[in-house]
Amino acid sequence: MSTPTPDGPPFRADHVGSLLRPPHLLEARGRFAAGELDAEGLRAVEDAAVDEVVRLQADVGLHTATDGEFRRASWHMDFIHSIGGIEKVEENITVHFRNADGSLDFTPAGLRVTGPLSIDEPVFADDFAYLQGAVQPGQTAKLTIPSPSMVHYRGGAAAVDPAVYPDEDAFWDALSAAYRQQVQGIAAQGCRYLQLDDTSLAYLNDPAQRAQLSAQGRDAEHQHERYIRQINAALAGRPEGLTVTTHLCRGNFRSSWAAEGSYDFVAEALFGGLEVDGFFLEFDDERSGGFEPLRFVPPGKRVVLGLVTTKRPELENADDLKRRIDEAARYVPLEQLALSPQCGFSSTVEGNALTLDDQVAKLELVVAVARDVWG
Repeated sequence: MSTPTPDGPPFRADHVGSLLRPPHLLEARGRFAAGELDAEGLRAVEDAAVDEVVRLQADVGLHTATDGEFRRASWHMDFIHSIGGIEKVEENITVHFRNADGSLDFTPAGLRVTGPLSIDEPVFADDFAYLQGAVQPGQTAKLTIPSPSMVHYRGGAAAVDPAVYPDEDAFWDALSAAYRQQVQGIAAQGCRYLQLDDTSLAYLNDPAQRAQLSAQGRDAEHQHERYIRQINAALAGRPEGLTVTTHLCRGNFRSSWAAEGSYDFVAEALFGGLEVDGFFLEFDDERSGGFEPLRFVPPGKRVVLGLVTTKRPELENADDLKRRIDEAARYVPLEQLALSPQCGFSSTVEGNALTLDDQVAKLELVVAVARDVWG
């Protein structure tokens, strides 16, 4: 594990990863789905869109460059369905989301573990190679992938064929080993900034989510501890020079959320035990609770405060953001803090209810405030 430096990732001004898809990319995806555009044609449109969004990130002053997750339908399921031994099944997973106007459901395709788990070649290797070639001087390419917890949280023991893994320990050993293949492989490709996105560790703060898991027969009171152990196992022996962060939020689908509650329930085990270099944390409104759980963050780890919402277009006030950074600094030294939007702008292809101009304004605000606070 490496200690973040003032100039290294996670950066003082950073962002989670996904960005709004431009209209011409959405149009190309629609043509591809209708059989009017072949895979090579779609790839060419995607390449051009990635070039544009990398330049956008440089233009607003960010040192992190992602491909906006432009080639994915969702932030996690494209990856999970690419793991050897996992099959996409017709039974959709239903995740209930809420927003100020009511509720809506996200229904990605389900999964089932039908064979030995493996990641022989890094998932998204070609996509990341393109990003590496597109980054501008002063930018660091970041790859975002779902954490191993998400495979279990989305499927649970019921999704694992007992003929393949007769007990949960065998499943977890195999899953962490597969993720080690991913980490080692993408690092060998030159990745120096890897982010494990994990909604499950944030969902578990919500008593309603824990009640749902208990009703399914899961150990809701201790599941976060298992997840932390397995993420650490996945990162064991990672190469020197690879910075790993995790992003925790309570759901992000078309400006809606799935869970509520502060980080209190998981904080001590999470911040003290998860062997990552930094935490991207959601703190954009009352759903996220206060900064008190940050008292468990040890020296040497960076907390990226997600104070700028990606769920609404209204632009935050810079002075308000600075006051909130000061409040967080009561629990974590200022030199261990950084600033970002609270989540991605487009965790799924549909995106949140903002315009491209809104997105740019929020990213520019993050950069400006970070420059004022940390220089």
